Amino acid sequence: MPDSAPPAVAGADAPEGALVGGTVAATYDSDRANTKDLWLILPIILLLVGAVLVLLLRGLLAPVLLVLTVIASFFASLGAAWLLFDRVLDFPALDSGVLLLAFVFLVALGVDYNIFLVTRAREDARRLGTRDGMLSALRVTGGVITSAGVLLAAVFAVLGVLPLITLTQIGIIVCVGVLLDTLLVRTVLVPALAFGLGDRFWWPGRIVRDPDAPAETSPAPVAPAGARD
Repeated sequence: MPDSAPPAVAGADAPEGALVGGTVAATYDSDRANTKDLWLILPIILLLVGAVLVLLLRGLLAPVLLVLTVIASFFASLGAAWLLFDRVLDFPALDSGVLLLAFVFLVALGVDYNIFLVTRAREDARRLGTRDGMLSALRVTGGVITSAGVLLAAVFAVLGVLPLITLTQIGIIVCVGVLLDTLLVRTVLVPALAFGLGDRFWWPGRIVRDPDAPAETSPAPVAPAGARD
């Protein structure tokens, strides 16, 4: 494989047309290819996700913040998982293909949860305002998002018991990332951003309040059968 390793003797040029083979050369080329793919695919994924969120939310600030929360969740899960790899499982390093695959999984899952929460918050904000709309969205979607996240984390955790190191690392990183995204980012960080920014969260879009929309009301209590007699 061309350019896979330096010449065997320092200062000596490799014969013209010489190729280097073996495990070391294959690993070197694989690492270079994975690094190139990582820096090419990551920006494309983030741009596509951001474009979809812009079209869905009809704003710019909220999509940017949501993409940043996904990125933060990925790096946090990577750091937490590395503590397990280094201190508990005694892995010497990450496989070169793990970062890209883990990023794809976590971005896809994180954006799904963002869409569930924020689109509902936008709908409720039209009659309740941004703060109360986000609280309403948390109340309505919280159980679904939490249960789905815990189930997905359990599924990916199963990969951690497989004898293949690559699958083990992917499973643990995604498991930790899904739990962080479900229990911290979606329930604390995103609502906190919406509370702090208020209606500016939807900038440059604007939430038009509908004064005629009925407010949420609790169902009237039903009297016991004996009390109606």
